[in-house]
Amino acid sequence: MHSDEAYSAVINKILSGGADFAEIFLEERYTGSINMVQGEVEGSVSGKLFGAGLRAFKGTRSIYAYTNELSLDGLTKVAERLRAVISQDRVADSVIDFRNEEFVDVCPVLFSPNNVPKKEKVRVMQLAHEGASTFASTISQVVVNFVEYDQNVWIYNSEGVKAHDRRVRTRLAISAVATKDGQMESGFYGPGAAMGFEFFNMVDPRAAGERAARIADRMVRAEFVPAGRMPVIISNEFGGVIFHEACGHALEATGVAKGASVFAGKLGQKIANECVSAVDDPTIPNAWGSANVDDEGTPTRRNLLIDKGVLKSYMIDRLGGIKMKMKPTGSARRQDYTFAPTSRMSNTFLLPGEYYPEEIIAATDYGLYAKSLGGGSVMPSTGEFNFAVKEGYMIEKGRITRAVRGATLIGKGNEVLTKIDMVGNDLERGQGMCGSISGSIPADVGQPTVRVSELIVGGRN
Repeated sequence: MHSDEAYSAVINKILSGGADFAEIFLEERYTGSINMVQGEVEGSVSGKLFGAGLRAFKGTRSIYAYTNELSLDGLTKVAERLRAVISQDRVADSVIDFRNEEFVDVCPVLFSPNNVPKKEKVRVMQLAHEGASTFASTISQVVVNFVEYDQNVWIYNSEGVKAHDRRVRTRLAISAVATKDGQMESGFYGPGAAMGFEFFNMVDPRAAGERAARIADRMVRAEFVPAGRMPVIISNEFGGVIFHEACGHALEATGVAKGASVFAGKLGQKIANECVSAVDDPTIPNAWGSANVDDEGTPTRRNLLIDKGVLKSYMIDRLGGIKMKMKPTGSARRQDYTFAPTSRMSNTFLLPGEYYPEEIIAATDYGLYAKSLGGGSVMPSTGEFNFAVKEGYMIEKGRITRAVRGATLIGKGNEVLTKIDMVGNDLERGQGMCGSISGSIPADVGQPTVRVSELIVGGRN
């Protein structure tokens, strides 16, 4: 690390080309991963990453460059390249008064990843393997992955921002495959948190393995789902991926600022049933997507997106804010220093309603119960989506009956919001990795149990 005066000089070098704004993002990261197949460790990788990303704005134009040469000379050379792109000479030799961002750490860490012996991590993985492999005779393969990182970032910019944040993440991911009568089905569970190894004081690895195996075992025994339009009850926790993908991305300034979102220009308008409220909240203590400041040094905050069906806010980064003439919401994120930041979700979920899950099921004469959702695709500009149901059951006469497989949910995100007619009181969140133009980042999804009055269910007739 260099002095504040040194970073001020680098920023002034960028500004001297006529830039309106300049920023330095510095990163130091330890990463580690262990892969276990059928109870045997097959690979273990760890390493460190160092680098810096420099950015300049001229109006709504953004120029970004990065380097792993962190000497003052290396940073200055990159700054000169940005200056050359801007290429409008002006005097910029003022001293920037950097102000430390002060905050209460929402993600304290007890046991840093690289201070925990590898054998303890392997023991956690073995417990997960045992839970999955012994769950049922149908389980034919179990793969367990242990992933961790310890990231420190420093942000300086021409507006005087000086911020530092440490982000520690730990995740255990279990994939189980079940085989029966020549058919194969898979199950997955991947809990994670912004914590160190103390995470496993909260999560039972054996139970996590059993959960992945249960999905695979039930689905390999299931019949194929009938296709058609029907009510769909989507379970809590990772069921929230449907809101994340089909609606959440369309609320990011990345698309809204360009008008490439179905929700562009709709602030203050009703976009959902009044039983629907949603937030993006990176301030939840130790949550998978939480941070103290975003990747532009803006303090994070709870962002109410939808309130009783009315669109209240977007997720906005600095550049998006300039384009939209709105203030940033602490939503700028990036995978690492090789990516320029943009508006992204953190912990995004529907708020709980008034119904018990059992009431929602009992009120549904016929439909599909989507217990767990898998991968899918979405077009943010139109909201069109399709999602695979990894674990599903039929609802008949107000009761969950037979397990079904092969279901796909098809629809439009903006239409689904208006068709949610019952919201449960059982909010839970699940963990995943979210990909977009600024790379792959940890993100929580979540919701209580909800009922969509009608969705197209792809299956077999």
